[in-house]
Amino acid sequence: MKAPVFPKVTTHVLQEMKLKGDKIAMLTAYDYSMAKIIDDAGIDIILVGDSASNVMAGHKTTLPITLNEMIYHASSVMRAVERALVVVDLPFGTYQGNSREALSSAIRIMKESNANAVKLEGGREIKDSIDRILSAGIPVMGHLGLTPQSINKFGTYVVRAKDEEEAQRLREDASLLEEIGCFSIVLEKIPARLATEVTNNIKIPTIGIGAGSGVDGQVLVIHDMLGINHDFSPRFLRRYHNLFEEMKGAVGMYIKDVKSLDFPNEREQY
Repeated sequence: MKAPVFPKVTTHVLQEMKLKGDKIAMLTAYDYSMAKIIDDAGIDIILVGDSASNVMAGHKTTLPITLNEMIYHASSVMRAVERALVVVDLPFGTYQGNSREALSSAIRIMKESNANAVKLEGGREIKDSIDRILSAGIPVMGHLGLTPQSINKFGTYVVRAKDEEEAQRLREDASLLEEIGCFSIVLEKIPARLATEVTNNIKIPTIGIGAGSGVDGQVLVIHDMLGINHDFSPRFLRRYHNLFEEMKGAVGMYIKDVKSLDFPNEREQY
């Protein structure tokens, strides 16, 4: 039986999916092998997230990862992908407060990795950077709600926009991002009712993470979803596997077989 043939996902396809009510599935990937698997499975969007700082490099926050490192991860992913739309996070310090640097950073990502789009965290405070990037013809995905690059400002990863003032600011920022030309917005860790309201009030797709079921799509970090990372257990995370224990067990069996001289056996040598 042949595997299903999926059309190439573009920003236009995502818009059509929202109009039709087809939910959008998005996962992170940071390397060729993982990207190959999830692209073959039919994922719609692959996010080369700055979460690589956590799950690939072991940092406590997303702040330390560099532009060069993001380009390396994005290039690895792009060599594997045939169907999915690939979005790359602009890392901390490459776009905040300097629209010229933002454009330069986005151009480097697009030219050196051949990715399809970039993602920036924030609303009105980064409008100039988004405007300048869009003026170069580079698609931009927005990101509102909990913005991990601002962890030192907020001091916590708790749910955002629970009070009316912050919720109203988020509504306005979502409308602004749509107006200036973003093709989609990630809504992270906000009340489900607010995420549904925003989704219904803008025409571009919303992708939720900890934002309930009323959004146009969902995103998870692949290491969390597969249970490779077993220390992170927020309410919004559903684990579809426990690869930490399975991989640990396999490695343990390999160690045992090597030390007992069971591996390699006669059939496994020349």
